[in-house]
Formats: sequence, C-alpha cells, structure tokens
Amino acid sequence: MAVVLETVGLTKSFGGVLALDDIHVAIAAGEVVGIIGANGAGKTTFVNAITGYVKPDRGRIAYLGRDITAHPPREITGLGLARSFQVPQIYTSLSVLENVLLTLAARARQSRRVWTPLHTPEREGQAIAVLEPFGLKEHARRPVSELPEGGLKLLDIALSTALRPKLLLLDEPTSGVSSSDKFGVMETLLQILREQRVTVIFVEHDMDVVTRYAERLLAFVEGRIIADGVPAEVLANPEVRRVVLGSA
Repeated sequence: MAVVLETVGLTKSFGGVLALDDIHVAIAAGEVVGIIGANGAGKTTFVNAITGYVKPDRGRIAYLGRDITAHPPREITGLGLARSFQVPQIYTSLSVLENVLLTLAARARQSRRVWTPLHTPEREGQAIAVLEPFGLKEHARRPVSELPEGGLKLLDIALSTALRPKLLLLDEPTSGVSSSDKFGVMETLLQILREQRVTVIFVEHDMDVVTRYAERLLAFVEGRIIADGVPAEVLANPEVRRVVLGSA
C-alpha cells in the first residue's frame, strides 16, 4: 500500500523542552490513525510540523514522496494535506454557505481576487454538494453562530473536505460535542472520508472514540512515540497505561 505521509528523524525543541524527539513514522493510504498522549506529549507539535505551522529543527517530512519540510501551510494545503482544528476556524458572522464559498474560492486560488464573485450558481451548487453529506444542506442560509457545537464541528470538517484532501488531520474532532452526539459525528465523518478515499489522522483524548474508530494508534510520551499498533495492543502497553491512561 502506498505511503501517504512519512517523517524521518523529526525533532523539535522549544527552549529546553524537547517536543518531538526523533520521530519516524509512515502512514499508508486509507489508514485511520489515532494519536493519544497526555498534555504536552508532542501531539499538537507533530500535527503542526506536518502542516507547516512549525518548522522542525531536524528531520524530514514527505507527503506522497515529496519533501514538504520547508513548505508553508498554504502550499501544503494546496498539495492535498488539510486539517481541521480543535476550535473550528470558521467565520461566525457569515452564513454556513458563505463559509463554504470562501473555502472554494481559496481552493481555486481566488482568495486575493476580491472582485471575483462568490455567489455564482455554479459555485453555490458546489457548496451545497459539500454540505449535503454532512446533513448541513438545510442550514446553508443560517448564520454559523446559530449552529450547535456538533454542527460547528461538522462544518469545520466539511470545509476541510472542500479542499479535496488526500490526507486529513483532525484535532480533537469530538471536543465540545455532547456525549450523545460524539459517535454520530464520527460515524458521519468517517463514512464520508472513506467514500472519498481520504487517509485520516486524528488526535483524541476520548478513549471511547479512539477504541471504536482508530484502526492504528500512536501513543506519544515526552515527544516520543512509545507505542504504534492496533488500539488493543497499544492501550495494553504498560507505559501507555501508566503515563497516558493514568492506570496501573
């Protein structure tokens, strides 16, 4: 199976803190990979490095065989590697539809061409097609501020899929979502991403979500990956149980 993402010797320090310590990992096409770890373990730094928001001190990042270590975030996104955030990066003063239209304009590299009309019939049709699989079509004209938390999460991820990624990184996809809604959000999300053949990496603290949806699990401790494998094996690892899960 083709390797979508590979990091070799990825290392990053902030002052005296080693946030990433010689990370070697390869992610194959179609995998759904979960990342776990205590606060400060290096999870977010790893995601930020992959997406260009943090430059590593040493090491290499390859996406579809191409070295992207020094690429800025916008270029990385343009190559088909997208992310959604723990706190959705959405314009709450605009409607749901307008947020998608802006994303589609950015994908078409029109974000700086302010005179290019966003509300064309063709572009609105494309935006509705993005929203429909997530159950957001009926909310298209609503202000984003009126959406419930689960709806905000789905919209954030819908905006990421509008970029047509081959690899999508999700930061706490169920954070802030009620316990009764979290599985529905993940079911909807992963069904759509599998249909679109998107490889998924998600950072998550909720072990119920991790065990149900991750096919492979990476456990971070103090900037290192201490376990990598199927969830049952990783969660049974004594160091993972002690440091990450806080159990004996």
